Amino acid sequence: MTLSTPLLTGVPLVAGLMGPALIGAMPVQHHDPAHAITKPVVHTAKRMEVVEHVAARSPADQRRVLDYWTPARMADALPIDMLGIVTKGNGLLNKLADKTGITAAPGLTGGRAKIPTPRLQSARPQTTTSGSRWLTGGAVTRTTGRVFLTVGGIDFVCSASTVQSASRDLVVTAGHCVKDGTGEWAANWQFVPGYRTGGGHPYGQYAARRMFVTGPWAHSADDSYDMGMVALTTADSQHVTDVVGAQRIAFNAPRGGQTFGFGYPADPPYNGEHLVYCAGRLHGDPYKQTRDQGLGCDMTAGSSGGPWLSGFDPATGIGEITSLSSFKYSDDQRTMYGPYFGEAAKALFDTAQRA
Repeated sequence: MTLSTPLLTGVPLVAGLMGPALIGAMPVQHHDPAHAITKPVVHTAKRMEVVEHVAARSPADQRRVLDYWTPARMADALPIDMLGIVTKGNGLLNKLADKTGITAAPGLTGGRAKIPTPRLQSARPQTTTSGSRWLTGGAVTRTTGRVFLTVGGIDFVCSASTVQSASRDLVVTAGHCVKDGTGEWAANWQFVPGYRTGGGHPYGQYAARRMFVTGPWAHSADDSYDMGMVALTTADSQHVTDVVGAQRIAFNAPRGGQTFGFGYPADPPYNGEHLVYCAGRLHGDPYKQTRDQGLGCDMTAGSSGGPWLSGFDPATGIGEITSLSSFKYSDDQRTMYGPYFGEAAKALFDTAQRA
């Protein structure tokens, strides 16, 4: 989330990247009906552009990243007050602060946002819920994981999912969980699939090799293109999808329809230790500021980048990724927005899966 509130846990929604797109934050957009935002025209060639960054260049770099994330650092990466982060520079955090005046913890944008009430927990999957613990099991509990990263010297958290790809090393997440909009790339980037309470990593820990975001995100932090993909290193010589499996990814799917969104929200009333899901039917952005779709969802910072699965089968935990958690509008904390996976997302995937 960029326009509204990122899903980072240290800044926006994901509890990670600064502002809506950084580590586990959740971007929060501020909507002023009297001053609708007019987006600049972006030519097709620019929309299809993919921007790349090399993360871990050598085995030594990879080892350094994995060693960096001690249990203590992973725990401390969650609740970071955004106020002390937004100081200077031209990154997304600055822009977000200027736009919304956020002074609350990530995910609680718009000052004193109302804290959502945890939903009833049930082992039986619900087709409509704005935030419940996922207790059914299935593939989604392995393919979804937490992301830990550092931006501007601050540690954050986000969410991500493995995706079927040629390299067998690819995960999809929010662009703001990879790059601070027009600002810097995230460092110390690590994916922990099937994260367990207390920092458990039953399927290993995987450092980033190469990172990819869309051109519109890298050049103008356009929320409609808040998507990122990361090619991971192997763990014990094993590719991540060979260990945990992967979800399919789909492009240009019909809008609307039933969707299940997953993630690890870390701001109250959640603590980042459990896989949470929202479920319901999608709708367009009523403010017409993005091409995104909305889903009724109370998940907070830390859930940024978590997958939205269409055609999801609760019995197997398998579906098709057609979007991800990106942002919320500051005057509507009950709705999560995710970018539409169209041609720009396909170009991003085609490039990243060959890395």
